[in-house]
Amino acid sequence: MYQPGDIRVEDVPKPAVKAGHALVRVAACGVCGSDIPRMLSKGAHVMPLICGHEFAGFIEEIGSGVEGYAIGELVTVPPMIPDVSSDQYARGFPSRSERYDYFGSRRDGAYAEYVNVPLSNLIKVPQGMDPIAASLVDPAAIALHAIWKADFKAGQIGAVVGCGPIGLFAIQWLRVMGAKDIVAIDIAEEKLAMAREAGATHTLLSGAADAELPRCQLVIEAAGHPSSINQAVQLTKAGGHVVFIGIPTSEVALSTATFSHFLRQEISLHGAWNSFSAPFPGDEWTASIDKLASGELQWQFMITHDLPLDELPAMFKRYADRSEVAAKVIFRP
Repeated sequence: MYQPGDIRVEDVPKPAVKAGHALVRVAACGVCGSDIPRMLSKGAHVMPLICGHEFAGFIEEIGSGVEGYAIGELVTVPPMIPDVSSDQYARGFPSRSERYDYFGSRRDGAYAEYVNVPLSNLIKVPQGMDPIAASLVDPAAIALHAIWKADFKAGQIGAVVGCGPIGLFAIQWLRVMGAKDIVAIDIAEEKLAMAREAGATHTLLSGAADAELPRCQLVIEAAGHPSSINQAVQLTKAGGHVVFIGIPTSEVALSTATFSHFLRQEISLHGAWNSFSAPFPGDEWTASIDKLASGELQWQFMITHDLPLDELPAMFKRYADRSEVAAKVIFRP
């Protein structure tokens, strides 16, 4: 990406492996929802930049100082490179630091054949795990990180507003945790069909009357649209929790009715940023790798596009003109 909307596929020299790093040959890199505004409108911290941060790959070369890894081993890569000197890192909150580094937004990422990955970010996965599944650990862990912000228990009712990949993983985590019912809301019927496959028991097109839906102990807001943010709060029962994952791209205002509901019903509102805890990358990653490898978290149904890397510019044009529905898009260099 040279500038927002100026996206090119180019040949560049193969990077040399760095000390304390491994050179990873990318096997799969998924499109995160944050990539779309970054690459089409907002731009990144530095440009030109190779974007892409949800990835897994095979170790191609091992730099000096790296032990315990083998050539050809499949690894998944946490996209954040934490600031280990920060107070927030010391307290166990690496995502709250202001100076962390990040593949695909602050340094070159994985819409590429090769990436230099520091030792701290080389995470082994079980033998035989599908590389696409390994590339999906980050969105699965983001969903789990959000759910853990609230005291959700088996037998309670949960909801997810916004059924992109993170929302679909949130639905599955709620199912795994023993939710009595799971409500899913989205603007696209295609996404609601996926939500039902993920385990949702009630589905609703966004904007439709929701008087018949049960109030929920936990609502995960994974869309970031002003209307869905208000809807998420309104859907929450007294004393419940709303956790916000979705990143707004426009100004957000709570209606008087929404504000009154969370005020009078003593609803707790939480922010959830990234997928990490201590020790880095956190138990969210350990659990997500385990459940994806075992098949308890399903992923195949959400893959709508499995594309070679040279189709990336054309795919982002389709994102821009909204010419088709896409759930999870995977690029394979």
